[in-house]
Amino acid sequence: MFGQANWYAFGRLAWNPDTSSGEIAEDWARMTFSNDKSVISPVLKIMMISRETYVNYTMPLGLNHIMNYDTHNGPEPWHNDPVWTAFDYHKITRDSIGVNRTAKGTGATGQYHNPISEMFDDIRKCPQEYLLWFHRVPWNYKMASGRTLWDELIYHYYKGVDEVRQMQTIWNELDGKIDRERFNHVASLLKYQEQEAIWWRDGCLLFFQDYSRLPIPANLEQPKHSLKYYKTIPFPHDWKGRYE
Repeated sequence: MFGQANWYAFGRLAWNPDTSSGEIAEDWARMTFSNDKSVISPVLKIMMISRETYVNYTMPLGLNHIMNYDTHNGPEPWHNDPVWTAFDYHKITRDSIGVNRTAKGTGATGQYHNPISEMFDDIRKCPQEYLLWFHRVPWNYKMASGRTLWDELIYHYYKGVDEVRQMQTIWNELDGKIDRERFNHVASLLKYQEQEAIWWRDGCLLFFQDYSRLPIPANLEQPKHSLKYYKTIPFPHDWKGRYE
């Protein structure tokens, strides 16, 4: 249901590329659900955090192309065969992760004019969301947050799962305020998204941990299964019983 908002936004931006995402989201929510502020407000909260939520639990800090090779659904940073390998996109080793695309690496930053190319070239100035796309970074590299790169990755993956759960809580505020069919449908999809977010989080972090040899803090929700288990989850699949 919420996926339709993407097509609506595409059309709106085709007419006026300066329209804000908030304005588009509110217009879509009003036409789709209600003009009641008690409905609009929760819907907008979900819509406005949804993109970064997905990025957090799938490919944060500029990681990319670590999804399943065949379906592009679910994690597969371990995929490695003669046809295609995810290792080209993360270059993971015992001491670091990321691809050097700076002027001293592949030179991809040269596709941009200054001062943008200089910004991407400088690890201290490169926006955090593009860091591992443009730079090869040691696990113990100190991020702007004060966390190491390893801990920053953990933070984003866990934040992604927490945000999906937050969206579930927000959606539950609408119980009784919209029709039962649509409420139950979205609730079921959010439950499915939570399961997928856990799959991404645990599968990716366990894979990265095989190289970094660094711990997932004990105070966090620990993966319930081994890396081998997450590697064998098919897609599409029936989640029933896996996390219940």
